Amino acid sequence: MAIDINCDMGESFGLYKFGDDERIMPLIDEANIACGFHGSDPNHMRVTVELAKKYGKRVGAHFSLPDLAGFGRREMKIDRDEMTNIVIYQVGALNEFLKIAGMSLSHLKPHGSLYGMAAKQEHIAHAICDATEHLNIPIYGLAGTLHEEIYTQRGLEFRAEYFADLDYDDNGGLIITREHPAQDPKAVLEKTIRAVRDGYVISASGVENPVRAQTICIHSDTPNVLEVVQAVKQALAEISFED
Repeated sequence: MAIDINCDMGESFGLYKFGDDERIMPLIDEANIACGFHGSDPNHMRVTVELAKKYGKRVGAHFSLPDLAGFGRREMKIDRDEMTNIVIYQVGALNEFLKIAGMSLSHLKPHGSLYGMAAKQEHIAHAICDATEHLNIPIYGLAGTLHEEIYTQRGLEFRAEYFADLDYDDNGGLIITREHPAQDPKAVLEKTIRAVRDGYVISASGVENPVRAQTICIHSDTPNVLEVVQAVKQALAEISFED
């Protein structure tokens, strides 16, 4: 399967603008559209769906903890049943906009701290499955974590994700910060080649950890996201040329 590029987008809210979705959309393969709990609202959700349709991009649901003020990047204590209902609510909202646009939901992806919680907390990973297993579409996550273990155990199609514009910790987990700083495009290029071709990442303190990259994520709120996506595309082109 070809490695594609996915991007977290549609995260503007009301009068507040996040990311340059119009310029990013033509360069990616899949748009992970915010569902209203960490970013977006009904108007921005519909606009982003229509933008994805305009450029022929696949759309996934990017669902979150109920944390609009913290952009979904603060952990919360939530039980399994409540988390299930929170996910159903968000995915259902996006799915209706897609149906109206004549599109289908392509994949699923937790956002921010929910992503990190599902990698480590069994009841959260199961809640996500409880909410979405009937959809029979892929779900993105980190290889070698509860994402892979529980999602596959529950019969969901799992796709291993590599993050081009985030740092990894010494255990191979993501370092989720409240804001994403600008990235050095050359470093992004080198790290992406290493992750895809060689199968490992180097943590911020220099520790090597294995990684699988079936899809590569970038974030629309990374300040120089256009340079980041160009670096990732160059890395994939160079790897293809080597093959």
